[in-house]
Amino acid sequence: MNKISGNIIDIHNFEIYPGEVCFSAKGINKIRPISFSDGPFILPGLIDAHVHIESSMLVPSGFSRLVVPRGTIGVVTDPHEIGNVLGVKGVEYMIEEAKNTPLKVFFGAPSCVPATNLESSGAVIGPEEVEYLLDKKEIYLLSEMMNYVGVVHKDKDVWRKIESALDRHLPVDGHVPGIMGEDLKKYASAGISTDHECFTLKEALEKIKNGMKIQIRQGSAAKNFDALAPLFDSHPDVLMLCTDDSHPHELIKDGHIDKLIKIGIEKGIDVFKLLRAASLIPVEYYKLPVGLLREGDPADFIVIDDPSSFNVLESYINGEKVFDHTKGVLFDKKDVEVVNHFIPHVLNQTDIEVSVPEKAQKVNVIQCFDGSLVTEKISVKPWDSKILKSNIDNDLLKIVVVDRYQYKPVSVGFIKGFGLTSGAIASSVAHDSHNVVAVGVEDHHIVHAINNVMNEKGGLSFVSDIDSKILPLPVGGIMSDRDGYEVASAYSEIEKQVINLGCALKAPFMTLSFMSLLVIPKLKIGDKGIFDGEKFEFISLFETV
Repeated sequence: MNKISGNIIDIHNFEIYPGEVCFSAKGINKIRPISFSDGPFILPGLIDAHVHIESSMLVPSGFSRLVVPRGTIGVVTDPHEIGNVLGVKGVEYMIEEAKNTPLKVFFGAPSCVPATNLESSGAVIGPEEVEYLLDKKEIYLLSEMMNYVGVVHKDKDVWRKIESALDRHLPVDGHVPGIMGEDLKKYASAGISTDHECFTLKEALEKIKNGMKIQIRQGSAAKNFDALAPLFDSHPDVLMLCTDDSHPHELIKDGHIDKLIKIGIEKGIDVFKLLRAASLIPVEYYKLPVGLLREGDPADFIVIDDPSSFNVLESYINGEKVFDHTKGVLFDKKDVEVVNHFIPHVLNQTDIEVSVPEKAQKVNVIQCFDGSLVTEKISVKPWDSKILKSNIDNDLLKIVVVDRYQYKPVSVGFIKGFGLTSGAIASSVAHDSHNVVAVGVEDHHIVHAINNVMNEKGGLSFVSDIDSKILPLPVGGIMSDRDGYEVASAYSEIEKQVINLGCALKAPFMTLSFMSLLVIPKLKIGDKGIFDGEKFEFISLFETV
């Protein structure tokens, strides 16, 4: 029997007291008060209530080595990204790979693969496949239902997936950015009971009114904590914390769920409310076999220096110390199996050339914003009468999407907000179908960056007049088999060079990856063309007379 003493943070009774925890691999045997402790603080481990591990560009075992030192002992993950690439086999790959780490990884069955029929993906996970996955012991929910149109209009396959989960008494996660009013009522009444896509307090309050729990998100691209922080005063018992998507260098530098807690502490939010959102509420909602620092619970807990600073000193999972701040991560890195589905093909500059129609009056342009998945649609006059190239004077850059699963013509558009003055970037991390997406100034640099990704069958590429770099992502074209610190270092170096070329975005590759996410308004680009998320239809690049 092991023992640890300190100041116990009891999130159930809202108190802190000196105590001793007696535990083993079988669980917590006894928690008893002691007279005094000047030691550290002991509390339940942290849970990320919604994360796509693939967005860290690491497999589960690699991801775990970055988050366990931050006090994360469990994650609820949607393997939606690998599902779009490899289907059910991709989900099963993630489940098996997660067994190489002590981190408690709880999977959802992807509900929208592909997210829509509006883009080309590498696989389909239909109602039968969803039912197959829901029967697996590692599956705890039906993951985010992005097809709200299918829910509201009672699409047969969409409702079959939802009902399959509800019949098994499993929760259904939501994904409805900006949807309110009657459509939201219909969506929530289908049995969908969470949402992590709230951008405003008003939106969150209406979703709570409709019975939904809110997952407050602070990731690499979407950061909603500031907007939703007042909910801790008004509705603390329906809140969970999540990151959704985080790149490895930010996990190392800024942290994981501990980052959200620190933000909350700085805002003066009650620490018990923060910790309950980071442990108790997701554990109870998803019915996770995770300890909450009670007698009889699994011995899942962390040790911090002080609630005001929240620096993690130790992490324990199932009674095993898996992190010590003086020794680092205490479990070994395992070899990673490489799986992929990628048909590389080389592009030429003529493949991305844009001719201006004779009667063209306007060009429909994507306006992106730093830290937001939502874009705007703007229309500008053509800046050339024959061939449109990037216009750096007005920050109108060419954006290209290439289907990586089959040979066909590429999709080309223009985007404002990146701020590049030269060079190009390309990525095979492009939600949701993960086709290759690129943005840049010079056509030859754009093609070069795309071909770099093609040659590696997946990766992030940067090209300029003086340099060319590629971070290979061989696992599904979206994850690395390398150590997380190596990946983070390589990623940071590429990102730094992009920013040095004038990029106005803090996370250019993360933002780029969402420019083909057609289900989030307002204007995006997929492998089949430019998509208006409000009209929910493809539109022409040009508006003509």
